[in-house]
Amino acid sequence: MEIYLQPYSCLCHAACRSACRLRSLSPCSNAELQCETPSLGKKIKDLVNVTLSPSSLLKTSPAVQDGKVSSKENLELKTRLQRIQELGQRLKVPAAPEGKVTISDLKTRLKQAKELESKIRENKSSEKKVEQIVEEPNKEREKAPAYERFHTLAQDVPPGLSLPFKYKVLAEMFRSMDTIVGMLFNRSETVTFSKVKQGVQDMMRKQFEQHNVGQIKTVYPTAYKFRQEKNIPTFKDGVKKTDYHLTVEPLVPEDDKLDGRLQLTASRLLERRKLFHRNLTNIVKHHHKSFLETLNPPLVVPDDQLTRWHPRFSVDEVPDVVPSELPQPPQVEKLTTAQEVLTKARGLMNPKMEKALANLALRTAETNAEDKKPTPTDEAKPAPAASNALKGVSQSLLERIRAKEAQKLQAMMTRRPQQEERLLMMSRLPELARILRNVFVAEKKPALTVEVVCDRVISSYRSSMSSGEMEKHLSLLAELIPDWLSVHPIRKDTYYKLNKTMDLNLILERLAKKTKEEESR
Repeated sequence: MEIYLQPYSCLCHAACRSACRLRSLSPCSNAELQCETPSLGKKIKDLVNVTLSPSSLLKTSPAVQDGKVSSKENLELKTRLQRIQELGQRLKVPAAPEGKVTISDLKTRLKQAKELESKIRENKSSEKKVEQIVEEPNKEREKAPAYERFHTLAQDVPPGLSLPFKYKVLAEMFRSMDTIVGMLFNRSETVTFSKVKQGVQDMMRKQFEQHNVGQIKTVYPTAYKFRQEKNIPTFKDGVKKTDYHLTVEPLVPEDDKLDGRLQLTASRLLERRKLFHRNLTNIVKHHHKSFLETLNPPLVVPDDQLTRWHPRFSVDEVPDVVPSELPQPPQVEKLTTAQEVLTKARGLMNPKMEKALANLALRTAETNAEDKKPTPTDEAKPAPAASNALKGVSQSLLERIRAKEAQKLQAMMTRRPQQEERLLMMSRLPELARILRNVFVAEKKPALTVEVVCDRVISSYRSSMSSGEMEKHLSLLAELIPDWLSVHPIRKDTYYKLNKTMDLNLILERLAKKTKEEESR
């Protein structure tokens, strides 16, 4: 009640002040004022009753909206009403009983604590899962892009000894570097790495660093001679004349002399480029040979007979070329360990400091020895058991099948390009044989000229082919099955004669047999 009495008295005082102002301002008589005061007092009472009611906490009184009270007093009333609302809301909140803690309250609080603990554990486990999910794509991002990993599959060239993408980039770097080094060498300039780097990056639009030069040295060690030299004019700010620079000198035979000076000619550049490409191919052959040794059964293919890689050999996953060491500038001796300090400054310090340094050197030696201890090797894993699909199949049969597959793959890897082209033509012959028989049946003639036969077959074949290529295919067909299709040159024309009495299915079987024999060679 004390809370509500204070605003009630404040409202009464405000009403009295407003009444006094009306008396001083109004020229009316006292009787009129006495008649008006009861109505004014009634309105004030109504206003107070409305503001103190529970519904007045949310709505304002209509007495305030009449406009008879001044705007300043209206603002004061609104602020006081807001305070009354806040105090009323505080009074509505029930206060917790102090000093009365029952067993049931303790049990409920314990349950709440356990529920909170379980929720925290679930949140931690979910956070770990999210971290694992986020880390997995990051690992995938570390892989090389697809255009590098599957570079060989996207090449529009016949299958052969193709190089990985990174090796092709290295070959292009060597070509650019050799061009710039040759240009500077022919002008009798001192070739520094900074000049070569800027030129290669301008030509290739790729980064060119010293480890790339080390890779080039690994692939082609007799291409350049590297040295660390100083007192080389660079005409650059921030570079001292006494600084060391990595210089590059091409190794050119004595025969390439022009006007008494060695020159790196265009023919020599082309020869060096081919030699670099050959060395890169030999490196990939070495990795391919180690891959063939891991097969079951292992394959042995001579390098000079190898014409293509094994189908399961991933060319673009070949490891990078290990860079060779380049000459480094001479460095001032620096003391990095306590043992070095002790040996260097022995006799220049007091015995206590000498003893402390000796103890520190012993401790570092012990820790290094513990770090270098070999870890226990894992137990040898058992050989993987045979798959369920091969369960019950004899081991000798499996070995014969694997040997046959290995022989087939070896024949494919040593196949010459001419043999590959012949096999491709033989694979088209069955369909051409069907079309050729239909042409002779439709023409109702025992023999036709080469031009007519080629035109008819080309118009019916599924892919486009020139007349010369079609004539090669038909000549091969006549060579393989001469008793079915024969060639007869008469005067200036050449005729094809077909034996229509022979069964076409037998012809197709003979073609398939000939193709298998050709593949096994």
